[in-house]
Amino acid sequence: MSRTVTANINLTLDGRYTGPDGDLGPIVRYATTEVARRHLARIWDGATTAVLGRVNAQGFLGFWPSVADNEDAHPQDRAYAQWLVDVEKVVLSSTLTEAPWKHTRIANAPTTKVIEELKESTKVGDILINSSASVITRLLAANLVDRLHLMITPEIAGTGHRLFDTDLPPSRWTLTHHETGPSGETTLTYTRHHPRPPTTTK
Repeated sequence: MSRTVTANINLTLDGRYTGPDGDLGPIVRYATTEVARRHLARIWDGATTAVLGRVNAQGFLGFWPSVADNEDAHPQDRAYAQWLVDVEKVVLSSTLTEAPWKHTRIANAPTTKVIEELKESTKVGDILINSSASVITRLLAANLVDRLHLMITPEIAGTGHRLFDTDLPPSRWTLTHHETGPSGETTLTYTRHHPRPPTTTK
């Protein structure tokens, strides 16, 4: 059985993962709520490979390892940080030649090819595409995402990068979990509906 590909990203009400000029305020203001932390814990639990784009990898891995060692950090933040340090990481990049992080390899190949190879590997556990919007979009276009985790923040950014700016093939999804926090942030988990192949009669 092939591995499950999950994707995680936080969006504003108008579907953006950044605000004007790359401002992350409309997103990060809600990243440390209890609802957001529970959502993140559900996402990485069971994932044994994290896939990141180069920019995300440099941002995440420049920050989270220090949280793992910070005794004053929130326990759930430290747990996620330690998972990110320890987990197998695949960074998609055509410019990096070596990985400056532990348990990391660089993949200079088409995104879909990398994911298809990971899906069919003998490794057990989910493959998590962690907040890398361009990677998520390419995989949605190729019908390679099985589960989609979203956190919607109660803000309209107005401008900024939008996740669904490109045409995607039609697909159906089932809402399998949702929770709303006191500030209006809502976490959603959707599982892709895979139609059964038509049966043949003899």
